[in-house]
Amino acid sequence: MRGGDVVRLAVGAVLAHRLRSSLSLLGIAIGIAAVIILTSIGEGTRQFILSQFTQFGTNLLAVTPGKTKTLGIPGVLGGSTHKLTLEDAIALRRLPGVKRAIPLVVGSARVAAEGRGRSVTVFGVTSDMPELWKFTVRQGTFLPAGDSRRRAPVAVLGSKLKEELFGDANPLGRFIRIAAHRFRVIGVMAPKGQMLGFDIDDAVYTPVASAMQMFNMDELVEIDVTYSHERDTDAVVERIRRLLIGRHRGTEDFTITTQAAMLSALDGIMRVVTLAVGAIAGVSLIVGAIGILTVMWIAVGERASEIGLLRAVGATAGQVYRLLLFESVLLAGLGGALGAGIGLTLVLVSPLILPGLPVRVEPNYLVAALLISTITGLLSGLLPARRAASVDPVDALHRD
Repeated sequence: MRGGDVVRLAVGAVLAHRLRSSLSLLGIAIGIAAVIILTSIGEGTRQFILSQFTQFGTNLLAVTPGKTKTLGIPGVLGGSTHKLTLEDAIALRRLPGVKRAIPLVVGSARVAAEGRGRSVTVFGVTSDMPELWKFTVRQGTFLPAGDSRRRAPVAVLGSKLKEELFGDANPLGRFIRIAAHRFRVIGVMAPKGQMLGFDIDDAVYTPVASAMQMFNMDELVEIDVTYSHERDTDAVVERIRRLLIGRHRGTEDFTITTQAAMLSALDGIMRVVTLAVGAIAGVSLIVGAIGILTVMWIAVGERASEIGLLRAVGATAGQVYRLLLFESVLLAGLGGALGAGIGLTLVLVSPLILPGLPVRVEPNYLVAALLISTITGLLSGLLPARRAASVDPVDALHRD
């Protein structure tokens, strides 16, 4: 029995029992489709999150108060944590390689104007913020340059907040109240959209010193730093570390996080999540494998006379073994192809049904899913094929 005969007999056996074969490959198809859909969502989410952070550039790092590697509560057992101050940010600007150092204060307050009001996020920043964060002023100007320690009663509105408070009217020169403080509107930001679910357009920007007074704060949430070249990252980080340790009485009570380190950590986490959800979806392949195993096991009993006849006309046990094994692989392969088609179709049409859902087909996962379906069929057919190969032709023909 040649290889072509094995293929012809296997295809004939699959077609002869269409319902049984369809149910067998359906289990594999569902498993493969689930793997493709979930890994596409995971990969799309990973790409989306990374793009959200890289929109601010890669030559960026953040200095935050508190050391992430220290254990316990700051101040316990005689320890102390120094706050990040405006003077720290001003000192960082003087370091070689540092282009900008923006002090940042964030709070929430009610913004009101002309009888309308809403609670929004208030950012206390400096005039360098639009260039550092890649933001654009659509109307008017941004916060004035100058000493960041100086308060000024001026504010810049996010595009959504401007529409809520003033509608189509020109807000420039008008006054708003943020909490109990009065500010004059000098600009409106261009729409930026959302970042990780946070609506950046529904916000207001004020000078950092004014925000600190408003929220009664004497420290910064963080200091964002940009530097000249990505290759200078380590040198800039070390200069910042030495400077702040000196300013904080020899204590490294702050954390420096580079954009590259953050992106690498996020990328690793999201890849693990994608693999995890793919593995969860792969559990359904076990169900499909059991289905093929059951069908092939039953088929061996039903086709005893056929197997006996093949052995009687000269087919060896090895050839019968390969025939049954190929049938199992054929069922799994067809199921994998069907599942891949269903999965890819659903992924392609998902933006039309759920526009906000990030999806991206990763070719490696697609190839892996098809290989797994083939291996599943191979493993599922081992026992039935061995059983078929052990059938005694005389007993099989006598049983018929």
